Amino acid sequence: MTTKTAADWYAEYGAYHQNPTNKLIHWLCIPAIMTALVGLLWSLPVPWGAAVPWLNWAMVVAGLSLLFYVRLSVPLAIGMAAWLAVTMAVVRWVDQATPQPVWIPAAVLFVVAWIGQFYGHAIEGKKPAFFKDLQFLLIGPAWLLDAAAQAFRTPSR
Repeated sequence: MTTKTAADWYAEYGAYHQNPTNKLIHWLCIPAIMTALVGLLWSLPVPWGAAVPWLNWAMVVAGLSLLFYVRLSVPLAIGMAAWLAVTMAVVRWVDQATPQPVWIPAAVLFVVAWIGQFYGHAIEGKKPAFFKDLQFLLIGPAWLLDAAAQAFRTPSR
């Protein structure tokens, strides 16, 4: 059994995302889903309570996801750690800046973004890749990060 590389995952994921409208929807909805998921996890009570006040379920799940990314590529894991840190900072700000619990806007964002994702796949005419393998739920954000990194690379001459 061979292990897929990050490039293998991106190529397979990319095959499900050829339509430009679907790609655009993913550029909007994947970060929204990540932010919403962090917000939902942030809101869950933790059994350790005040003993470790900075540690919540969002951080636990982020840490576990980073193990997946490290296995693929250390630079990818560093990029995803940065993206997750920004996402957590946004969620923390929303949590402190709004009077309602953060899970409420997170739940709304989560539902709206998933509707967008499925609409994009209806346009594409293909089921989402995660129907084939749930690991694609972790590949989607990495695929966007890789595409952004490629856009900023200077072509060699």
